[in-house]
Amino acid sequence: MTQRGESEQQRHRPGVFKQQNKSHKTGRHRSKGSLDTANKGKVEKVSVKRINREISGEARRNRAAQLRKNKREEFLKQIRTQNDPPFVIALVSLSNNISYFDTLDKLKNSDPEANITYTENGYTVIRIPRFKQRFMFVPGDMNRVYHTLNAVKMADTVLFLASVEGLDENADHIMACISSQGIPSSVVSVVDLESLPKKKHQDVKDKIFKSVSSVLPATKTISLESFSEIMSFFRVISTKRPEQIVQRDKRPFLLAESVNYIKENENNGLLKISGFLRGQTLSVNDLVHITGWRDFKLSKLEIVRDPHKFNDRESSSNPVLQIQLPDAFKQENLQSENIPDPMDAEQTWPTEEELQEADQNNRKKLVKKVPEGFSDYQAAWIPDCDAEELSDVSDLEEEGESQNDEMESSDNEEDNRKRHVSFGPESVISEIPIDPDKYDQSVNKEEEKMMLEKIKEARSEKMFPDEVDTPMDIPAKVRFQKYRGLKSLRTSPWDPKENLPQDYARIFQFENFKRTEKKIRKDAMEKSGIAPGTYVSLYLEGVIESEFENIDRGLPLIVTGILPHEQKMSVVNVMLKRPNVMESDEPIKSKEELVIQCGYRRFKCRPIFSQLGTGTVHKYERFFQPDETVMATFYAPIQFPPCSVLAFKEHEDSSLELVATGRLISADPDRIVVKRTVLSGHPFKVNKRSAVIRFMFYNREDIEWFKPIELRTKYGRRGHIKEPLGTHGHMKCIFDGPIKSQDTVLLNLYKRVFPKWTYNSLNTALYHNN
Repeated sequence: MTQRGESEQQRHRPGVFKQQNKSHKTGRHRSKGSLDTANKGKVEKVSVKRINREISGEARRNRAAQLRKNKREEFLKQIRTQNDPPFVIALVSLSNNISYFDTLDKLKNSDPEANITYTENGYTVIRIPRFKQRFMFVPGDMNRVYHTLNAVKMADTVLFLASVEGLDENADHIMACISSQGIPSSVVSVVDLESLPKKKHQDVKDKIFKSVSSVLPATKTISLESFSEIMSFFRVISTKRPEQIVQRDKRPFLLAESVNYIKENENNGLLKISGFLRGQTLSVNDLVHITGWRDFKLSKLEIVRDPHKFNDRESSSNPVLQIQLPDAFKQENLQSENIPDPMDAEQTWPTEEELQEADQNNRKKLVKKVPEGFSDYQAAWIPDCDAEELSDVSDLEEEGESQNDEMESSDNEEDNRKRHVSFGPESVISEIPIDPDKYDQSVNKEEEKMMLEKIKEARSEKMFPDEVDTPMDIPAKVRFQKYRGLKSLRTSPWDPKENLPQDYARIFQFENFKRTEKKIRKDAMEKSGIAPGTYVSLYLEGVIESEFENIDRGLPLIVTGILPHEQKMSVVNVMLKRPNVMESDEPIKSKEELVIQCGYRRFKCRPIFSQLGTGTVHKYERFFQPDETVMATFYAPIQFPPCSVLAFKEHEDSSLELVATGRLISADPDRIVVKRTVLSGHPFKVNKRSAVIRFMFYNREDIEWFKPIELRTKYGRRGHIKEPLGTHGHMKCIFDGPIKSQDTVLLNLYKRVFPKWTYNSLNTALYHNN
């Protein structure tokens, strides 16, 4: 080892004066070895440069001409279908003193070369040869919301008729409904400008435009007084690029020009509806839906000769050009609900006798007779053995009648004091005195009482969200036995298939909603059928004669071809917000009946509201406050977005009030909505981080039951129950920091809630005055 180490130390090492030879010169390029060493195995990308070739002036002009030609053909393809159906113009008056018949007569008499035809439903079709276009006018009544919405739903352009006197009170309401539903383009015409001097015409137009543009953006104000103005109106409509409404144009739809009933037997018959097919291709095997009514099957489909052609020389002895019959194997069925199997997954349902027995056991209550003058604290000391068992709730009501009679006199005095309430220092006195008896006849006391109670409840809910009082007569673990505690509402797991109601066995669910929607949309674009623009006659089967007799003849009838699976029931989630134009700021309670217009459907239901969020668990909202945006959940047929949503509240006088607008999100039964209940307690004795809490529970068993749940305070402290103290609900709690005596201790409990099956498709849309 020593000799080897010495030899290594004696080895020669080159110094700084060692000879350095010049490297080999490879010429202009490096060698392959040096390139590999520099790149270290990387492959250099070879860029291909495009050769710039000079284009002559004539070639550039030819290319520009081809581009202009392609754009023009694309534009004409958008504004004209294969058979070029008439442009639909909806007439909506914004004042009650305006008659759309006068404006319609002015438009009909504007061009002497125009040809006028009428449909069986009373719609006017004007054929103008100079434009080679046809225009169909559909009137809309501003005092009937359903009537106006149906007319605008089919329109290519909406012509609003305004007066120099201004807009009516409900004009903003009807314009908000139209704007929320979806409107392609709108024009405002001031019909009575002739009554004013010409100097004031522009000022009146600007005033009307300012009033309308706040609700309907991109609106143009015109005048239809002269021939040139009317011709300019028709020219703009016929050449303007149509603004698409996706929820309407992605499906086949039809405005009924004639409706007839063909009786087959005593109960059922066929409903024949004729009109121009628009939107997408319609197959005889598809299902159709009448807005405000229900879904139907097609018995047959006829292609009919266009009754509004410019050239009427063709013989009309046989107007039917082609007849299509459905294929029984390819036709969609009308099954909307799933038929549940009671024995599926070994399910056992209780019998009627077991349900009645359980109901009787639940109705038995223990009642303690409290001596007069005892407080709630003293009444809690009465032992349970002295309580009397009541077998029915009616016995409990009889027990309380005697006590109510004794306190009736004192309650009357309190009610008299409550009637004299001042709402402010100012008072409004009308110029003409109103007869008190006549005024009281128009006031519904019961409705006002219910409204006052709902407003008080909503205000209390906003100040103390989800807080409830712990019952003293029932143990808390029994009263809240369906609730559970969660560490975090956002991150705590919750199985969406756990403890589902029986109604969930009747609905349908997609494994992947968005993927299914994409596939159905693609198949709908590629399917064969009748092209849009064709005049067709649809024969709807399964129509009862009494239903046909009750149809409102003045209501525009809309038939929409529905996509596969859209007739099936599911749990639909829509996002709602309060509109800017609101008649009142009244809160909407969950499970309150509303009229929902979702896309092409209109129905009644009682939705439940929940908060928006990205998690899987969403908190239930007891009230839909005016300044909030919520998610509404209810049972309804499936629809694929995009779809606009309008929510109306129907009053006792059959009037409708727009209370919310929004859009369809999904049809997802797995969206978990949980109801939060907050139990509150107050510190009794405080010692830094520990405190004695009372008024949250009233017996020792409840404290032991809810001991694992975490506590929180309104000042942001976290804690837990350490042990109960005594037998009357006092408990010792430990927190993560010093607690203040004025703080409030809260305990959160959660329970999943589901909507009620309140869907009603026959919502009087066809029989209603609205």
